[in-house]
This record gives sequence, structure tokens and C-alpha cells, in this order.
Amino acid sequence: MTLSTWTAPLETLDTEWLAIGFFEGETKLPTLLAETEGAKVFEVLLERKGLGLGLGVGDLTPVLGHVRPGASGVLAFGLGSRAKFEAGSAFTAGTAVGKRLATRGGGRVAVMIPEANDYAGCAQALVEGLIVGSRGPDLRKSEPGRKPIDEWVLVTSEANRADLERAMTRGEVVGQSINLARDLANTPPSEKAPAALADRIRAILTEAGVAVDVWDRGKIAEERFGGLLGVAAGSDEPPAFVKLSWRKGGDQKPLALVGKGVTFDSGGLSLKPSASMEDMKSDMTGAAVVAATILAAAKLDLPVNVDGYLAFTENMTGGRAMKLGDVLTARNGKTIEVLNTDAEGRLILADALSFAVESQPAGIIDLATLTGACLVALGTKFAGLFSNNDVLAEAVAKASKSTGERVWRMPMDEDYLEALKSNVADLKNIGGKWGGAITAAKFLEQFVGEVPWVHLDIAGPSWADTDSPSRDAGGTGCFVRTLVRLLEQVNA
Repeated sequence: MTLSTWTAPLETLDTEWLAIGFFEGETKLPTLLAETEGAKVFEVLLERKGLGLGLGVGDLTPVLGHVRPGASGVLAFGLGSRAKFEAGSAFTAGTAVGKRLATRGGGRVAVMIPEANDYAGCAQALVEGLIVGSRGPDLRKSEPGRKPIDEWVLVTSEANRADLERAMTRGEVVGQSINLARDLANTPPSEKAPAALADRIRAILTEAGVAVDVWDRGKIAEERFGGLLGVAAGSDEPPAFVKLSWRKGGDQKPLALVGKGVTFDSGGLSLKPSASMEDMKSDMTGAAVVAATILAAAKLDLPVNVDGYLAFTENMTGGRAMKLGDVLTARNGKTIEVLNTDAEGRLILADALSFAVESQPAGIIDLATLTGACLVALGTKFAGLFSNNDVLAEAVAKASKSTGERVWRMPMDEDYLEALKSNVADLKNIGGKWGGAITAAKFLEQFVGEVPWVHLDIAGPSWADTDSPSRDAGGTGCFVRTLVRLLEQVNA
């Protein structure tokens, strides 16, 4: 796949399809379209709303044979209201276009970049969406529903060309990184045992220039990762721990990204119902997003210092599985009474967070598909944001808003910690009946000390149960875009 820009008249553009975005409530055509012989057709369509030109974000309408000779036609895509149009809208629209045009596969297709207020930001998000949309989740189908486009031609005015080329470069890298996170989440669990997944990540990121260190079970035991070893005890597959390091930020303290990497979660002896296990191959999405973000940082050669910590294990029911009432000792020496083996993510993150703190980072952000309670509270489109530091929390929220990915800050009052008190250990691994996402975050907070820290519970937005025109069922690769934007803002 290649990307190129085009600034010449549309009639001279030789492509099979041209995708053009239209804003709701506007009859004025994009400048480059207004200069074509077929402009009148679109003026009529926009004036007569009953003709079926959908203009909501992600709406698609094929219009055949009206703009240029020798082309199949135009794919009109909706941009929604101009007043509400931002990077998230552009990403959604781009994903919808990518999905539709990649069903044909191959060839050369063109997309006109919308004339938006934040031209560069929206252009980058649109390109990210095009790349994500053209990659389906059907990794093991004998006949994939989508095939790669040979060339995306991005149409703009000469005045915007330089901005578009910069946005195109960034959008391509971020879009491909999102697809890596999606592919890792969608890979069948039998193909991504912890050690195998660690090796796959090592190969990809080492090639990009990232320093990678992978620990086996022996090294994990030597480093006193009691939580990770406890969760892994019920599986025949050994755990793995991966340390990633990208250092191009001089002597500044690194930002630490920590990811939960449960490659399949049965719930352990606190066994999940069968229906609740169907998407548990994606319980390593937090780790996948961290790896994909650092890959993007390396490919973009960002002048930042960032470390990644990925804890990989299965949570199974073998004869050596941890039992209710067992007590584990985490890396930082805190003891944990296990009262629910399906609250395993926080146990492996306890070790990873404790280890990350020892490097004295500027801040820590962890991502985890941690609790069903966060889904109950916020639904499938928002991640819960929990933090001990207002400055870092605001920076993450700002980056999230700028990409259109959504977070909601949750309370972290001290009285929630009462629910985690144990009679036999320092902590229990579950709280009471209420506020489960918050008590899980309070548990994690016990392993970060005074380091500024943000926890993103991505249980909702990390996975889509159903397919839609602008989103695939399966892993979403959520928050790669936000974390890359955050890293770009470090030296902004």
C-alpha cells in the first residue's frame, strides 16, 4: 500500500473511485468538486435531502458516473455538522470509507480531504481511519472480506499540500500501529501463548529500533513477581514479562506505560460463564496498546523517553491454580489475599507497576481491560480514568479529547480503600459489591507510591461485539491515538 497526494483538477485524476465528504446542512460544494462538470448533480443532491444522500458521520452513499469519465463513481461520505466536526469524526468517517472501498481490494482510489478548521489534525485522523477500515478482523477466513488498496490518493488544494503530507506520514504510522494492536487482540488464544506473544512483539519492535528485554518464568521468579506467578500457576503455558524502551528525549525522565497482558482469561477457579469467555482472547489489549504506541513513537522518531512494561500470562484452572484464600507477595513486598481468581489483572499489574516505579519515571499510565464494573458505569464508548495526580490526568484527558477517544474521570476517595482491607494480608484483591472499578483502581494505587499515575480501565472501548459501517467487531486498538498524541505533546 502506498499513499500519495493530488492537487490537479479532478477530471484528470485516474482512479476507480473518488470519496468526497459532505457536511450536514450545507449546500456549498468542496472547492475542487465545484470546479468539475459534474458539480450540478451534487448541488441537486444536497438541496433535495429526500434523495438519500446520508450526511451523518460515517454515512456512505455511492453516486455512480457523474464526476469524471472513466471512473466507477463517487462515494459520498457524511461528516456530520461542521460545528461538531473534529478528529474523532474524521477517524470514524475514514474508517467507514476504508471498510467500503477495501471490499473491492487492489486498485487506486482517491479521497478528498475535508476543508475543516483543524485541517492537519482532521487529515491525519482521516488517514488513520482509512488504514484501520481497510484492515478487517477476519484473520483466519479462507476468503477475507477486505483486501489491501494498492494506492490511496489524497486530494487537496495546493495550499494545503505540505500540511497534508505531514499529516499523511503520521496518519499512516498511527493507523498501522492501531492495526497491530487490533491484530494482537484478534489473534486466536492458541496462537498467542504468553511466551509466543512476547517473542512476536520483540521481533516487531526490535526491527523498529526499540530496546526489548523479555523475561521467562525463571527471571520473573528471581525478580519476585508474585502476582504474575500466582495467576500463571494454573496454566501449562509459562508467563512472560516484556520491558520496552525508546530513549530519544535526552536526559528527561521517561514516561512509563504499563499494560495488562492476559492472553486468555477463563476466570481461574472463579470460573467465568461460557458466554463471558468468548472475547477473553482480548484480555491482553492493554499490553497490545502499549506495544503499538511505542512502535509508533519509534517509527515517528519522537524525541521522547518512554518505557513499556507488559505482563503476559494465561488465567486457567489447572491443578496448580491459585485458590481462594491464597496469599501472594507482590514485587514491592505487599501481601495480597486472593478472594476471587477472576480479579487477576490487578495482581499482574501490581508487579508491573511496582517495577516501573523503581525507574523513577516522570509518570505512569497503565491500560487494562480490568473490570466489568466500568462497563456498567460508563458503557462501551468511554474508558474510566483514575489518577492520583491532576496534572497527568488532565494531560491524558486533553490528548483523548483531541483525538476523539473518550475518557471519564472517576473518584478515588480514600474511603474506597476500606473495602480492600484483609484480616490476613495487606490487601484483598476484591472489594465489596459496589464501586468495583474504583476499588480495583484503589488496589492498583497501592503499588505506585508517590509517582504521578493514571489508570485507564478500557474494558468498554477495547472491544466491539457487533459490526457497523464505521467499526469492526472485535479488537479496536483504542487509545493508541491518544497515547501517541500525549507523547507528541511532551515537547510541544
